[in-house]
Amino acid sequence: MSSLLIIILLSYLAGSIPTSIIFSKIFFGYDIRDRGSGNAGGTNAFRVMGWKTGLTVTVIDVAKGVVATLLISQIRMGDLSWDHIYLQMIAGTSAVAGHVWTIFAGFRGGKGVGTASGMLFVLYPVAALICLAVFFIVLVFSRYVSLSSMSAAITLPLTLIMLNVLFNMTLSPPLLILAVLLALLIVYTHRGNIQRLMHGTENRIGKIF
Repeated sequence: MSSLLIIILLSYLAGSIPTSIIFSKIFFGYDIRDRGSGNAGGTNAFRVMGWKTGLTVTVIDVAKGVVATLLISQIRMGDLSWDHIYLQMIAGTSAVAGHVWTIFAGFRGGKGVGTASGMLFVLYPVAALICLAVFFIVLVFSRYVSLSSMSAAITLPLTLIMLNVLFNMTLSPPLLILAVLLALLIVYTHRGNIQRLMHGTENRIGKIF
């Protein structure tokens, strides 16, 4: 098996680890997908299992993206002459796909925000910090985690373009394409939330301040 296939497979499997499902079944005796919003991501973990478990789940989900992008992407078996940045993109994207469509839980996972964040902090640390700031600003004013997540995702490609134009930071077309595709994926995985936002039935978190 080629290095590329191994990177894709291992990254997908790392992303597929269903963190919130494991925690809910081991420590609470139920499947988190049967509670709250029915999603196996960090936000529902906070809502259903409390902030301590939710925070642990979120940190692990972010770590899945970091491990795939930073470590698994370095696997070499034989001659693989691809630029390392492209291998990081492939590994990180595979981990996000694993999180959203986990093979360990009937291909019903989370929405990819945490794992995508881990990948972005490796690939675009400055842009990732700006997106994180956007997330918290929108969260403070709206108290919608879904809206905050989508706002941060849409901000990513715009931020990369801005950094390139204003500060002459290197931005290759494949990286920009990846940012756009990630934004589209995050919006797609939140399609149910978009419907609830439009109908005024989306859940808010408690007051931030």
